[in-house]
Amino acid sequence: MGRDLATARRRRRIPQKLLAERMLVSPDTLQRLEKGDPKVGLHVLAGALWAMGMLDRLADIAAPTSDVVGATEELARLPKRTRLPPEDPDLDF
Repeated sequence: MGRDLATARRRRRIPQKLLAERMLVSPDTLQRLEKGDPKVGLHVLAGALWAMGMLDRLADIAAPTSDVVGATEELARLPKRTRLPPEDPDLDF
């Protein structure tokens, strides 16, 4: 994700120093974010996305549609067989 942000910043021709100022963080913090440092807080990521007009991508991080592991687990828990429910004699017309 950090590399993607760095690529987006360079495509927009925004220097690190200017983006860091817009995000209200130090250039070192932005560099750590772009290098993928896991110690950088989520608020820094949100600030970078906001400053580049990409805040809607934040919702994609944990979107159920992009949760491959969760979908795989859900499929593994599906029943192997399905059966019709037993007929209820009270429902006979």
